[in-house]
Amino acid sequence: MKPAQSLLSSGSRLLLIPGRRSPGLRGFATFKPKMASEQPFAFGPYKIDPAEVFYATSLSYAMVNLRPVIPGPSLSLSLSLHARFVDLSADETIDLWLTAKKVGGQLEHYHKASSLTFTIQDGPQAGQTVPHVHIHILPRKGGDFKENDEIYDAIDEKEKELKQNLNLDKERKDRSSEEMTQEAGEYRKLFL
Repeated sequence: MKPAQSLLSSGSRLLLIPGRRSPGLRGFATFKPKMASEQPFAFGPYKIDPAEVFYATSLSYAMVNLRPVIPGPSLSLSLSLHARFVDLSADETIDLWLTAKKVGGQLEHYHKASSLTFTIQDGPQAGQTVPHVHIHILPRKGGDFKENDEIYDAIDEKEKELKQNLNLDKERKDRSSEEMTQEAGEYRKLFL
């Protein structure tokens, strides 16, 4: 059994895409966006353009953020559309956190950050506005917020704005699809 596969039960498989695997990934793979065989990714009820996704396994994926509060944030999401963290299987939980760890490490280095903030808002009273398990991954630098914990207020505010305004079938008022696709393309290179 390969090392990465040993982390998952025998019934789970990692997404392996021919021509995109490297020995350093140990079973995890990136993918080419907009492949004909790809099904669209979803973030709760919203469709996500595969070009905005930069890392995926058979159970989770990472995408760029529509409304960043600082440079470089991303989301790690379960591929299954579970609204709550407690609804994930053990394999999904492990894979989601391994994805967040891998993505966070790469983005921290890429953005020359010194720390990472990982946050989950699990349920409406916790500030979750999109009913889909996801982890916010934020590369942090000294002084990016006057008070360190202000980042949580900023995330809450962006989540509320997102709920009010996000409709991917209409014109975006935030970052353009082109900006997000370009950023995802840069991040995708980190996993080759």
